[in-house]
Amino acid sequence: MRVAICYPPLKSDKGVALLTQNRQFQWFSRPTYIFPVVPATAATMMKLEGHEVLFLDAIAGELSDEGFEARLAAFKPDYVVLETKTPVVKRHWRWIDAHRGRWLNVLVGDHVTALPEESMAECAVDFILTGGDWDFLLKNLVASAGDPSKYEPGIWYREGGEVRNTGRFRLDHDLNSAPWIDRDLVNWRLYAEKNGNFRRTPGTYIMSGRDCWHAKCTFCSWTTLYPTYRTRDPIDVVNEIEMLVEKYGVKEIMDDSGSLPVGLWLETFCNELIRRGLPKRLRIDCNMRFGRLGYDDYVLMRRAGFRLVLFGVESANQSTLDRFVKALKVEDVEKGCEWAHKAGLDVHLTFMFGHAWEGPAEIANTVRFARRLLAKGWASTLQCTLTIPYPGTPLFRELKAADGLTTLDWDEYDMRRAITKTPLASEADIKRAIREVYKGFLQPGAIFHRLTTTRNLFDFAFYYRGVRSLIGHLLDFRRS
Repeated sequence: MRVAICYPPLKSDKGVALLTQNRQFQWFSRPTYIFPVVPATAATMMKLEGHEVLFLDAIAGELSDEGFEARLAAFKPDYVVLETKTPVVKRHWRWIDAHRGRWLNVLVGDHVTALPEESMAECAVDFILTGGDWDFLLKNLVASAGDPSKYEPGIWYREGGEVRNTGRFRLDHDLNSAPWIDRDLVNWRLYAEKNGNFRRTPGTYIMSGRDCWHAKCTFCSWTTLYPTYRTRDPIDVVNEIEMLVEKYGVKEIMDDSGSLPVGLWLETFCNELIRRGLPKRLRIDCNMRFGRLGYDDYVLMRRAGFRLVLFGVESANQSTLDRFVKALKVEDVEKGCEWAHKAGLDVHLTFMFGHAWEGPAEIANTVRFARRLLAKGWASTLQCTLTIPYPGTPLFRELKAADGLTTLDWDEYDMRRAITKTPLASEADIKRAIREVYKGFLQPGAIFHRLTTTRNLFDFAFYYRGVRSLIGHLLDFRRS
């Protein structure tokens, strides 16, 4: 079979679509491309099964509509797989209808996992693979050669004019059985430079686990894909990292697990990196949660080559953290930032604004908190977004039931406007608050921290890109 895993062009005057393997969709004024680990694993699986594979990302490849269509047509696929997300799902419906009958179309992602019936009704899609292990499901689908009796749970399909499915997806696949990604097959260098996380390039992504060991945050769309957490063997992960360094000259790796494994796994992983001398050749970034690691853990991570640790904060108001089931105290955030910074790690924080129950006082509290962490140097970078309640999440269900959504037009869920009704604060107030947080990078304390931590050309280039990104974020949240 000939299998194409594709991202069609998404041209818009709103900016560049941040789509691939992203938990929060946004149009960016300056492009940043996230390496899609699960789609890349799917492509590798297909190749190892003996199928011909085309991995074609028109967004990261910056292809025109004509260039993309020509390459896809020349490949003559039997299956075309599209990863979609709420803000662009209607575009993908139109694309599928425009190519109806030319090949078998397959949709994957958190939106179609939450609402598979909708996409089956709204377009001529042939298959929907639900859940986060859709790389394994794709392998099963193609191997089944159109025999539904062989389909694993989680597959939606058409038969005799009727829409059918094999029940709820299961996350019982052994991640250690998944192959290392064929980086050449998936054009990894398209994602190796234009990424705001990387201080050193070329950089790339891996995933040690799927997806977050907490998996309870009510706003997170990936809890729809991964309600349970699984990990790879830590030694196998180190083996893959060593290969990436030696074969491809990778200088920085982002582990895109929703939360990096902790406890014995993390200790084993760090000590193996140190034993092999990899910290001298590589820097590692990861997602983490506050409240699970102590100062000594951060010190070990720094010794093992970790550079950047990303944390989701969302709000400086305890009532909001509790409503989101973050299982986190505000004081944990400040203490964790201090410990990680003291250990020599860069700390990246994410905040969300536009919560239905927060007014000017709560918004101002989060702004002050974020700016204070920047001024102290305990946060090196941060990102602010609007609250977007994606279908499938408890937050979406809560707000929809309470008539707390401004629209159900999925095109509008792209972080350019408030989707949550905020009776206590206007959209203009919310966007102004986000701009004030970003302006915190220009505080004397934050600037002093940048100057005192700039030691080489890698750092200079990183902060230069950071200034350009800051301008881009200010434009992203400019007044409507």
